[in-house]
Amino acid sequence: MKYCRPRLNFRGGWLLAVLTAITTTPVIAETPNFSTFSLAPDFEQIKGKVTGYTGGSFSLSALSNRDRDRKACIGFADPKPDHIMILEKDFSHLKILVNSRGFDTTLLIQGPNDNIIRCGDDTGKSKDASIDDLDWKKGTYRIWVGTFNAGVKRNYTITVKQ
Repeated sequence: MKYCRPRLNFRGGWLLAVLTAITTTPVIAETPNFSTFSLAPDFEQIKGKVTGYTGGSFSLSALSNRDRDRKACIGFADPKPDHIMILEKDFSHLKILVNSRGFDTTLLIQGPNDNIIRCGDDTGKSKDASIDDLDWKKGTYRIWVGTFNAGVKRNYTITVKQ
């Protein structure tokens, strides 16, 4: 009797390898569109200020329909986060404000280990988005700034305040 080794079919094997590499890459290794910044205790206002621009057509609701407080996550942005914010300690309160000179922006922040989502839209009478929340744990946060309509390009500044 002749022994036959089974043949392994590697067609598409490269796809499996690429998908495995993508899905096992840690979040911290992700490169944001604009900036990575760290905030230590008693950070200076200037360190909590970053800039960028909107313009994507990826629906932020694909990341989450609602945040931890059941607020709707809306808007369109790039699939890649615009900024990465690293908190070097726990913060009891932070306020993240978008300033696009009053254009209609949205905001989605994904917290450490991807399991805390915060979303923001209009701030008072302004169409600019903000998130004012308690209990920010030490770790890495991914930030997306979007617009209500897909593909709209708007320059913005984000300010983080304690």
